[in-house]
Amino acid sequence: MSSANRKAQAAERRARIEAMRRADQARERRSKIITWGAVAVISAATLGGGWYLWYSTEQDEQAAAAARKATVEGVETWADLSQTHTTEPVDYAMSPAAGGDHHPAWLACDAKVYEEEVSEEQAVHSLEHGAVWITYNDQAADGDIKALTDRVAATPYTFLSPYADQEDPVVLTAWGHQLAVDDADDPRVEQFLLKYVQGEQTPEPGATCASGSMP
Repeated sequence: MSSANRKAQAAERRARIEAMRRADQARERRSKIITWGAVAVISAATLGGGWYLWYSTEQDEQAAAAARKATVEGVETWADLSQTHTTEPVDYAMSPAAGGDHHPAWLACDAKVYEEEVSEEQAVHSLEHGAVWITYNDQAADGDIKALTDRVAATPYTFLSPYADQEDPVVLTAWGHQLAVDDADDPRVEQFLLKYVQGEQTPEPGATCASGSMP
């Protein structure tokens, strides 16, 4: 092979090698662009999602704070209620009782539904722990009882029971506060729960409601 041919082949190999090197570099640049683009998209989504979650949580907290400050129309209140423990029957000034002397043992009141009447003295102790007691009499419609049952079953620090000796179909009671309504669709039912479940009226905030002397 002549010297000229050898030089030509060497030049061709160098050209092919250079072309392959440039192709590799181009692929590497494309790969980096794609990778960084994906990272940017994921980061944006993550930051956006984080912002949305923060914003949603902040909005929920603000709504809850506003609900606690809002006045619920028609609520009757009693102040300076005693908190003495007693095993004797108590003659309460309101029906159902909204506070006063009560049994040393509270009722289980953490999303608890009772199908029979409960001890009023023990129910008052549960109110002292920040629970809301929802009661109904025989004027309440079956649909309302079902709706209240579902609501209580999904709400910590609430309990539901029948209560024959009340004037209105449905009554919601917290410590020192009480609201009477005709049916479960009344928007004040939700307002009362938002305001008074573990609300500012609670004499013993944070006290357990998960168990009591009754199952």
